[in-house]
Parts: sequence; structure tokens; C-alpha cells
Amino acid sequence: MADVERLHAFFYEKSPVAAARAAKTILDGAGLLQSIPDIGRPMGDDTGRRELVASFASGAFVLRYMRDNNDTIVIIRVWHSKENRT
Repeated sequence: MADVERLHAFFYEKSPVAAARAAKTILDGAGLLQSIPDIGRPMGDDTGRRELVASFASGAFVLRYMRDNNDTIVIIRVWHSKENRT
């Protein structure tokens, strides 16, 4: 996923250890969604999308996801809460 690669590259420039921790946090969050798909908060826009917030350092990663027609969890986007998303 392009978002995960982008985030890993950003953290890797600062610290390879931080990049590894960031990747683990994101992967752990994705694994949690497989076990407990309704854990994230609903977006409230009738699309079925949800967001899981996974704490990381002084911020968090946000995993936006939804279930497809086969009840498979599809992660749509991942970003860090301190990113400028404009």
C-alpha cells in the first residue's frame, strides 16, 4: 500500500528504528481489524467506512477501512495524525 510505504520512508529518514516501530504499529492495527472488524469508529456518512486510531509516539496512525461484499476488511487509507492532509 502506497500510504504505508510513504510513512515508512518518512520515518526511516529520521530513524530506521522508528520506521520499524511505525510499520509494526500499522500492521498490528490491521491485524486487530481482522479479529475485531467493528472496533473502529463509524465515519457517520452511511458509506460503511470506519476509522481505527492506533497510538504511535506523540500522535497516532489512522487506518480508514470498510468491509467489501465478502466481509473482507479493505484498508482504504493510512496516515499519521500529525500529517497536513490539505
